[in-house]
Amino acid sequence: MPEENIAHIDFDSLNKRAISQPLVTHLYTADPSAHVFNGKIYIYPSHDVESTVPFDDLGSHFAMEDYHVLSMDSPDSEAVDNGIALQVKDVPWADKQMWAPDAAEKDGTYYLFFPAKAHDGIFRIGVATSPSPVGPFTPQPQAIEGSFSIDPAVYKNDDGSYYMYFGGIWGGQLQRWSSGEFKAEGEGPLIYLPQDNEPALCAKVAKLSDDLLQFAEAPKDILITDEDGNPLLAGDTSRRFFEASWMHRYNGNYYFSYSTGDTHFICYAIGDNPYGPFKYTGRILNPVIGWTSHHSICEFNNKWYLFYHDSSLSKGATHLRSVKITELTYDENGHIQTITPYNP
Repeated sequence: MPEENIAHIDFDSLNKRAISQPLVTHLYTADPSAHVFNGKIYIYPSHDVESTVPFDDLGSHFAMEDYHVLSMDSPDSEAVDNGIALQVKDVPWADKQMWAPDAAEKDGTYYLFFPAKAHDGIFRIGVATSPSPVGPFTPQPQAIEGSFSIDPAVYKNDDGSYYMYFGGIWGGQLQRWSSGEFKAEGEGPLIYLPQDNEPALCAKVAKLSDDLLQFAEAPKDILITDEDGNPLLAGDTSRRFFEASWMHRYNGNYYFSYSTGDTHFICYAIGDNPYGPFKYTGRILNPVIGWTSHHSICEFNNKWYLFYHDSSLSKGATHLRSVKITELTYDENGHIQTITPYNP
């Protein structure tokens, strides 16, 4: 919800009606990627900070500089801030804007995957490692070769292979890569978006190398189709992909979920393999207070949970968000029940 539309909101009342409260209040956190490692929940969010950069459609005011890792013994327990896990100044190739990260574990090593703008102004995706799920993490000297855009989400398949899903339009620069090479700004930052009657831009997926430090293949498109098997169109803004990829599996099916960005929904589509195609199925989360919506889904003790954020604690400041958690449920057909973040 844009800032100009929130002036009338009574935030004290809104916070009382919220279905969940911020996990931490001493700092602003967003874009939560949640995982269960060794029987404990670990959340890898971005860390929102005050910024003097004016609001724009490219998200320039999201000027995050480091990552903190939150941990919880259970979904009902207090969230612990484990301190700074990685800072932009420690990443040789990165200049600024450490946006939404994710993490994975393999053979006792923990991997933090993160986007940042390189010194040439192009978003790349990097990797940092640690023997501990809370860090500190040591970054690789270079970004992943062939990486671009934002919002990495890494999924471990049942066969032990790992896949990275990524991409975001507008400030995430995905539209600048439509030709396979980065295009300069040209006549405007959104000039390379497809027309409304053309297929929407796709998120990307790439299988990772055995050491999880590189792509094992060239990134492929994640195709989301309508009920007739046709690609969603760019003008279908309430269903098409914008950013915030996530993958999980339920009852043998692959659930690709994502944010619709400027229409503020978290949606999902179902497929039968990690590459798709994925058939649009429905909405997971209705709009929250704040312009962005970003999430993750994980299972803990045979229950499923949605991790998300809103800007209620900061009274609507779009760049100062707070991570939350709520239970997620499926119906008998495997469809996710849509969640409304505030009670009437």
